[in-house]
Amino acid sequence: MKKTIVYILIFISILALVLRFSSVIVDMLGFRQKSGISVTSTPKDATVFLNKREVGKTPYEIGDLEVSEYIVRLEKDQAVWQGNVKLHGGTMTIINRDLAKDLTSSAGEVLTLTRGKGLTIISNPNNAKVYIDSKEEGNTPLDVGSGNGEHTILVEHPNYVKRSIRATLPEGFNLTIFVDLALSEADLSTISTPVVRTTPEVIVKTTPTGFLRVREKPSLAGQEIAQVSAGDTLILLEELSGWDRVRLSGGLEGYVASTYVEKKNP
Repeated sequence: MKKTIVYILIFISILALVLRFSSVIVDMLGFRQKSGISVTSTPKDATVFLNKREVGKTPYEIGDLEVSEYIVRLEKDQAVWQGNVKLHGGTMTIINRDLAKDLTSSAGEVLTLTRGKGLTIISNPNNAKVYIDSKEEGNTPLDVGSGNGEHTILVEHPNYVKRSIRATLPEGFNLTIFVDLALSEADLSTISTPVVRTTPEVIVKTTPTGFLRVREKPSLAGQEIAQVSAGDTLILLEELSGWDRVRLSGGLEGYVASTYVEKKNP
């Protein structure tokens, strides 16, 4: 009888360890968790591409994807949006976009879940004011230790259209929200300084390799996501130390070494 009880206790202990470290064991055995993606847009019926492959129309949802980073592209008439989205195992990533032919009028958000807690809000442009459940929390980029449950997040920036997002934070997860704000034409008339009417652009110089790599991050260690050629014109989004954040003609955004680009005269 005592031996039976001991065996039962050992079995329960082993089972508890298996449940606790199941994700590690799954990886060791080569079986990966799946991930999902849900894409909505305004207007609806935009064509959805995953890694350059057409997969459907918005609203679009799939829950059986490999955990990886995907290039997501939306097209509707002449309005286009494209971005890199990293999917995490056992979670659904949400993409919501307001499409526009003029990229400065395009807006939207990407919501992702990872193990942890709280809310992380990142915005384009930076330094946008954030309100969570009507309480001012600070400026982006921002980490907030909010509790589980449903929250309303308001993001605002001078001369940009406010963006309000309602999201539910599950227990044991961190919710990261990347928000793109659209320029407000109405607010432009209130600016006292001269309005720049041309979008800053850079031209790719000749490089030793014959092309210039566009990277995911402003570092030589950043993953290469595209290549551009000498003479190509890119939209300049942000100037950093040694790097420029740019947008390619197809809407893809990334970083290039500032040594190999020069500003284009208006």
